[in-house]
Order: sequence, then C-alpha cells, then structure tokens
Amino acid sequence: MDIDIYFQPIKALEYAKNTLGYFTDFHTKDNFPFWEESDIAIIGVNEDRGTYSNKGCAFGADLIREDLFGLYHHNKDIKICDLGNIFPGAKVEDTYHAVSDVIQNLIKKNVFIVILGGSQDITFANYKAYEKLEQTVNLVSIDSKFDLGNDEEDLSSSNFLSKIILHKPNYLFNYGHLGYQTYYVSPDETKLMNDLYFDYTRLGEIQEDVQNAEPLIRNADILSVDVSSVRSSELSSNSGSGPNGFYGDEICQLMRYAGMSDKLSSVGFYEFNPNTGASKMSAKLIGQMIWCLIDGFTNRKKDYPIGTKEKYTRYRVHVEGTEHELVFYKSDKTDRWWMDVPYPPDKRVRFERHHLVPCTYAEYKCSSDNEIPDLWWRTYRKLN
Repeated sequence: MDIDIYFQPIKALEYAKNTLGYFTDFHTKDNFPFWEESDIAIIGVNEDRGTYSNKGCAFGADLIREDLFGLYHHNKDIKICDLGNIFPGAKVEDTYHAVSDVIQNLIKKNVFIVILGGSQDITFANYKAYEKLEQTVNLVSIDSKFDLGNDEEDLSSSNFLSKIILHKPNYLFNYGHLGYQTYYVSPDETKLMNDLYFDYTRLGEIQEDVQNAEPLIRNADILSVDVSSVRSSELSSNSGSGPNGFYGDEICQLMRYAGMSDKLSSVGFYEFNPNTGASKMSAKLIGQMIWCLIDGFTNRKKDYPIGTKEKYTRYRVHVEGTEHELVFYKSDKTDRWWMDVPYPPDKRVRFERHHLVPCTYAEYKCSSDNEIPDLWWRTYRKLN
C-alpha cells in the first residue's frame, strides 16, 4: 500500500556529518523515503483533539526533530527514515484510522516505529494496528497515573487504557505500568490492576534500582510514554507535569532498555506541549530519550529464547509443597533471564509468544527458596 497519502512532508534541512539527520531519509516535497528498506521509521502525529487538559501538544513533533537529528549517530548500518507528519483527519477518528493503517503496514515489513505525538489517546490507534495482524500483544505505559478515566465517554488521553481493556475483540495479553505515583491512583484502580493480573511498578521502586523496570519493558510489544512522567524540573512542557517523576538520566536508561528489547515493535512519545514551560529544553531531553532508544536498538542482542536453546543455560526448580516445576533460561550472551510458564496445548497458537516471560535473577532466587514468584503466578493465571 502507498502510505505516503497519509503524510505531509517536513522542511528539508542540512545536518552536520555523522549526525542522525545526516543518515536519515526524510520525507520532503521532492522525496518520500524507501520505508520498506528501513530499520526504523519516525512518524509525527499532530493531533490533540483527544486531550482536554493539554491542548497544544499537537505541535511538538517538529521541535523534537530539531534537537534529535542534530545528535551524533554511531551505527551507519541502521537505516532510519522520517515519514513526516500524518495529516490530521477531518475528525479525530480519521487520524486514528490513518495511524493504525500506517503502523500495520510498517510492522508487516518489520520496521521499528517511533511515534512523535500528539496526545496519548493515539496509543489506542497504535494498539488497534495489531488487531488486523491477529496478534495478541503486551502494552507497557510509562506514566505517573493510570489513564482509566470514564469508559462511557469518548476516547481521550485520560481514558484510553479503559478503551483498550474493554475493546472487542480483545487481543491484549498483558498490560504493564511503570512509574505511577500512588497519590494519583485510586484504590479502585489498583484493585482492577490486581484483578486482571496486570503488572505495575511505583516510581520509587524504579528509582531505587532502574534495572527493576527492564524485564517488563523487555516483554512489551508497544510502549507508550507520557512525558509528564518526567519531573517538571527536567521536562516542564506538559500541563500535567509535577514536582516528582523520573530524572532525565533515568528515563533515558529506560529508553535504552526499550531499544534493546527484541520484542518491542513500536514506541510513542506523547503529551509534549511546546506552548508550555521551557519547551526548547524539554525538546532536548525528549530528543535524547529517542537517541537512547535508537542506540539501544542498534545494540539488540537477538537473544530472545525461541527455537533452539543451545545458547542458554536451563535451570529447573521444584518448589516444595506444590506440583509446579519452574523452568528458567539464562542467556549465555547477555545474562538476561526468562521464565517458561506452562499453558494448555489447545491454546498454543494464541499464547505461543507469551509463555516465555522476561524476569531477573531475583525470580530464580525466589523459587530456589521454595517460593513461587508473583510474576510467575500472574502469568500462569492469564495463560490458564
């Protein structure tokens, strides 16, 4: 399909040698990139009709580009294209359709997608792209709160998660949330997360050791980043930003983990509003976040344990007092861990991608101490 019909070109600029911009194939008035041959595609979505509190975030993509493409690139073998900005539809639903259609086509060609939003309701359009691929997916959000909102209202940046959970047909296998701040989250919302066996981690737990977030990111197909998850002293261009949140180096480390994940196929950066706060400095940080994402991508190890397990060390642990034997795999290449969670044979097609769950040495140690890790139990209940 000719996806160029959805895009408006961006201004052609000159970039210094060896910068990202120097190596990127841009959509200009005279050129549309050969995206089928690209490893990474960047798309802007100038849409904010789905937000009630952050109008103006539709105009952030080009400001992010100004800083991103001036950063130096260290792997010339990775092919990057910038397809430009998706034309806003006559109705917001038209924009959602265009986003879904573009992402679906890119995924079919195994192109890694970076979305420059726009409001975070675009995550729903990103999610729907996988529906036509008939693929159950894992979604992870980095956000200070759960965007559950009122599911009876129109789709918005404050209720898109409810819309995803309730969407039929349902092809969401797992939802993970990183960086929530407890005073922004109601007890009913955490109860829902527990009832659905979803994974969620407080900001403080990640800041104690940022590596705590790596397995959940490694398990995602889609990553949705609300930039208000970064504290306002570091990134102020968002009406929802607050005094607490991730520091710049922490969010950049999370982006590097995301880029290194063999499973992840699309990432969206949302809610950057150039009309508020120190927009130039905020754009610099977002540009560096994306640089770290791309740097992680260039360092992918391709050690997801599918097919042969020859390059992995296998550990079998029987937990006393239970009927369960837990199986772990440790990559000889990266020392990363996975759990192999059993599931019924008749569900093989639906769950083939989800029974190998990224974990850490801590889960193995827990099982060695005759305790079944919470992550294993939550996954087992979803699979069975």
